[in-house]
Amino acid sequence: MEKVKVLAQYMPEPAAPLIAKWIDYFQCEFKISKTRSTKLGDYRHPYQGKGHRISVNFNLNHYAFLVTTVHEFAHLLTWNDFKNKVKPHGSEWKKNFQRMMVPFFELNIFPDDIHKAIDNYMSNPAASSCSDLHLSRALKKYDRNQTETLHLEQLPVNTNFKIKDGRRFTKGERIRKRYRCICLDDKRLYLFNPLAEVFVVE
Repeated sequence: MEKVKVLAQYMPEPAAPLIAKWIDYFQCEFKISKTRSTKLGDYRHPYQGKGHRISVNFNLNHYAFLVTTVHEFAHLLTWNDFKNKVKPHGSEWKKNFQRMMVPFFELNIFPDDIHKAIDNYMSNPAASSCSDLHLSRALKKYDRNQTETLHLEQLPVNTNFKIKDGRRFTKGERIRKRYRCICLDDKRLYLFNPLAEVFVVE
């Protein structure tokens, strides 16, 4: 019961019992992690005496936390079935992700806008939920601390901006799904997600 109570602090309460069952069934070490700017969650397969390990960032809103958790458990299931013989986000993982998301749809856990966004995303899930802009926008609307932070896609091309670590960039053109930006500090080229949180540099 203690596990369910803890999980319910980070995800929609009706989802917590099922996730707790998965943790026990797969004998998985589940860690609620500090914020990581490069990823929302992580899965590590059994190695050197350690079992399955999943970590999910603590600061995600409840719906984003649950979607990320299911994403990582789909990796676990795929590893159990195929070990490292398939691509990390290949068709095997996609089928597992779709299958593992079904119980949460049946519980009517998600608001309509997120439900529709996940439905669209599940028709061909990408490597990360944050790489699907429609789903990412839907999830971000439920962030606990709504701030006036700008997203890179809102800035005109050639605008100077900085990110949380203080590095400064100039926004370039969009190349497929990302914006090509030049770092003003080291003159290197970086690709940014359109929903990257940025601050305008005057």
